[in-house]
Amino acid sequence: MVGIGLRKDFAEELIDDNALKPDFIEVAPENWMNIGGYWKKQLHKALEKFPLFTHGLSLSIGSPDELDFEFLKRIKSFLKETNAQVYSEHLSYSKCDNAHLYDLLPIPFTEDAVNHVSERIKTVQDLLERKLTIEIVSYYTPLAPEMNEVEFINAIVANADCELLLDVNNVYVNSFNHHYNAKEFIDKLPLDKVHYIHMAGHTKVSDDLIIDTHGEAIIDPVYDLFSYTMKKLNREVPVLLERDFNIPEMEELQTEMDNLRDIIKSSLKKKSSHAIAH
Repeated sequence: MVGIGLRKDFAEELIDDNALKPDFIEVAPENWMNIGGYWKKQLHKALEKFPLFTHGLSLSIGSPDELDFEFLKRIKSFLKETNAQVYSEHLSYSKCDNAHLYDLLPIPFTEDAVNHVSERIKTVQDLLERKLTIEIVSYYTPLAPEMNEVEFINAIVANADCELLLDVNNVYVNSFNHHYNAKEFIDKLPLDKVHYIHMAGHTKVSDDLIIDTHGEAIIDPVYDLFSYTMKKLNREVPVLLERDFNIPEMEELQTEMDNLRDIIKSSLKKKSSHAIAH
């Protein structure tokens, strides 16, 4: 399955004109659960055509602030109302001292943070009565780390018993900016916990820095890392194409989704043939 994020920039073309042919759509619940009028009707029209996955922005799972239980109740109602198949969020935080920073800030790679975040994920899962799929985020500086990034992610997933959203572009961005091998990083992840994959483009701003923007087409090294990931997984996993800015012609987005489908098909086929030959 290959899906696309529902954006108001091209919602009408997606819903009414069949310009894109995704297997599912994804929305941020915060952007759609309190709306009415025209856009509420558009969302319901979209739900008649496509299964829904969700990707939250405001849970702030790593924050020292108390969880917002009223917000979680509204999320639960939205997930039930829309029959959403996945609720995913970022392994980051965005609120502190009741101030919403509108950004995804990195959590320190420490034992205290592992315990704090794991307990909060468990609480969220108990309240929502479903697994939380937590995303590996891009970050631009580590904060007083006691362990490396992959050890931190693995500890969270094991302690919280949650699922993993593997954003392949984020792994590529982090590996470039922090000088590690992206494929070795993926090898060390709990791949049996990967429940969902994100793919996107990024922006290179200097010779030693790239920024996760979702505003460009996917580049070949990220496609290559995606192919490597699918061979390692050796199973179907829903894959989302993210595009938030510099929206191109619909044909270009469809081509990117077709590229992802081709890679999934060829990666799983080659793996199967290799296994038979040996």
